[in-house]
Amino acid sequence: MKAIVNGKLIMKDRISYDSVIIFDTKIVGIVSKDNFLQYQIDFKTKYKEAILVIDAKDEYVSPGFIDIHIHGSGGYDTMDASDKALRTIGTTIAANGVTAYLPTTMTMDTTSIYKALNAVRKEMSLETEGAKILGVHMEGPFINEKYKGAQKADNIIKPNYDIIKDYLDIIKIITLAPEKDENHSFIKEVKNNSKITLSVGHSDASYEETMKAIEDGITHATHTFNAMTPLNHRKPGVVGAIFTSDITCELIADLIHVHPAIFNILINAVHKDKLVLITDSMRAGCMKNGIYDLGGQKVIVKNGAARLEDGTLAGSVLTLNKAVLNMFNNSNLKIYDVVAMASFNPAKVINIDDKKGSLEVGFDADIVIFNDNVDVFTTIVEGKIVYKTQE
Repeated sequence: MKAIVNGKLIMKDRISYDSVIIFDTKIVGIVSKDNFLQYQIDFKTKYKEAILVIDAKDEYVSPGFIDIHIHGSGGYDTMDASDKALRTIGTTIAANGVTAYLPTTMTMDTTSIYKALNAVRKEMSLETEGAKILGVHMEGPFINEKYKGAQKADNIIKPNYDIIKDYLDIIKIITLAPEKDENHSFIKEVKNNSKITLSVGHSDASYEETMKAIEDGITHATHTFNAMTPLNHRKPGVVGAIFTSDITCELIADLIHVHPAIFNILINAVHKDKLVLITDSMRAGCMKNGIYDLGGQKVIVKNGAARLEDGTLAGSVLTLNKAVLNMFNNSNLKIYDVVAMASFNPAKVINIDDKKGSLEVGFDADIVIFNDNVDVFTTIVEGKIVYKTQE
């Protein structure tokens, strides 16, 4: 059993300054400082062992971050389809406060996609060394060439249920262009046969097409504003549909993909509870500037941005703790509201908000300790310390 003392606990709607969080693999108690001493005595009497006490030293104690859209980090990519790649990604992002994530595939040939899915399935059955894999975000290949972004056009295909039917157990999100799904047959079949979250992205859909897709089963939007029809006063597009519906939406808050002035506009339009911070990080995340690749394409990383040779943004090198800081510094929100965008809100998107995403008794002990600059000191995944800074 472990306990964290002297921390500012980030709860859903407040900061708790006088609480101690007690946990094993799950959170077993949140008690006042005054009651913790008696709790320790009772525990030692009953179990003949002491509680391991972690001193947060007046820093924030937060629910672990959940990245539901990340291709890679630490020099590796999900499409590498190897144990080493997934484990390196997981341990690398744990240092940024990420306790769980969805390895995200690219628009590549189906053989490569299957290899990646199989690698993830295998890794999910093994013990966690870093951030825990929750499943897969399948970004493409069911997208629109006009808004392909850094995805390769040669590998784009129409939505096809047969391609994903053997992986319903691990796929948590599918990004697609709904206008490419005739009669929305794919959307309807996925909704009828799984709990997969369908997300509009890399799409040339009109406002009307998007609203119809939402009616038929789309509940999420991939990296809002990027790779989709923009808001226009005569053609509201995908962005207009996001603004006028109740779907959740992702945001890459790296100050490059979206101007920071947009943060409050988006919050006012969709409400903070619907907004999810993601990284969309590629393999160059947490690496030096240089030449990398994404989906078989050359990527140049310089000045905090990852771009194809033609200048197209190719994912990001953002970390989720930096996304939290950027949103906090460029919005009117409280720190607990912003943290929810990287923890509870993504948990809701993939239907695990009954066990992850907040500091509550009975929830998984996914916990992060960080300072005012969201520099991470300790990351705990289901009770296990997977990252700790040097004392």
